[in-house]
Amino acid sequence: MDLLQQAIPGIGLHQASLGQVTMWAIGLLLIFLAVRKKYEPYLLLPIGFGVILVNLPLAGMVEDDGLIRLFYYGIQYEVLPPLIFLGLGAMTDFGPVIANPKTLLLGAGAQFGVYVAFFGALALGHYFPGLGFGIAEAASIGIIGGADGPTTIFVTNALAPDLLGATAVSAYSYMALVPLIIPPIVRLMTTETERRIQMKQLRPVSRTEKVVFPLVCTFVICLLVPAATPLMGMFMVGNLFRESGVVKRLVQGAQNELMNIVTILLGLAIAYKLTAEEFLQVQVLLIFALGLVAFSFSVVGGLLLAKLMNLFLRDKINPMIGAAGLSAVPMAARVIQVEGMKANPKNYLLMFAMGPNVAGVIGTVVAAGLFIALVG
Repeated sequence: MDLLQQAIPGIGLHQASLGQVTMWAIGLLLIFLAVRKKYEPYLLLPIGFGVILVNLPLAGMVEDDGLIRLFYYGIQYEVLPPLIFLGLGAMTDFGPVIANPKTLLLGAGAQFGVYVAFFGALALGHYFPGLGFGIAEAASIGIIGGADGPTTIFVTNALAPDLLGATAVSAYSYMALVPLIIPPIVRLMTTETERRIQMKQLRPVSRTEKVVFPLVCTFVICLLVPAATPLMGMFMVGNLFRESGVVKRLVQGAQNELMNIVTILLGLAIAYKLTAEEFLQVQVLLIFALGLVAFSFSVVGGLLLAKLMNLFLRDKINPMIGAAGLSAVPMAARVIQVEGMKANPKNYLLMFAMGPNVAGVIGTVVAAGLFIALVG
């Protein structure tokens, strides 16, 4: 080894700490989950490899002029998450929400977990001051419950950037586990009869309605919650591109090239906050635990609100669609479709579940804007 060090003075192997080796293992685990299990591969794969890169001794990836540090400027200056929302907007069909506006309420109800985790983190910070969970950290942890990775990154960067690695990995990990989290909660909180409910076909939505919707949302939400404008504005302009029908090249570029490039950069940039020194802390385990609580209670909130609405509705809704209020689009809606067909093979709930699913994105962004406005 001495001869090797003399031949290659910058060799980093002998400089690796136990913490860095542990982070290599975590990076490899994320890569395994992405490749073998196909859990959120578009994000977990670059994040996992980024974790390895930033924990290589002497590589300088997180120094001021290091490559990962340069990528991180895209998060620090709030560029990459809004660009992700631009691409998402270009992919989103608001038709189910416009046809059934009640689903906007379900999307709001599914934010319940955000506030449960927020107050839970505040309580932990109060009773255990050493954890460093103040109101800014609690808001960053709570937003995990919205099941929206870019929004989690946006809020954490604004309020508690030291927690960015933990909250981002927690959000994307649980988003990948949505097919495992939602079904048992749905079965626990609904009856067989409720799961069998078939809903009436949605009315057709005109092109004019689809063009007007993003404009109205932009004015209403951004005037009421200005801090949400970077995400909501990009989300809605992307959707306006899609629904206008006159900028097909922009739509294709936003859906494909832009989305793919920004996803790569975002995944690698997150790794800047995943060095051994920042990630291997007790508070990280608590963030993951609170993240699971947030996800679970968001599902519960959507289900309970759907059941409550059924007390007053003539045409009953299948309460399972409330669980799709998580903004993990479209995975949550697909999970509800599968559960619906298990209860009733003729029960096609996908389009009905897409309403709360898309509304959940709006609800999470609004919650994010409120946190930033009140805490930032």
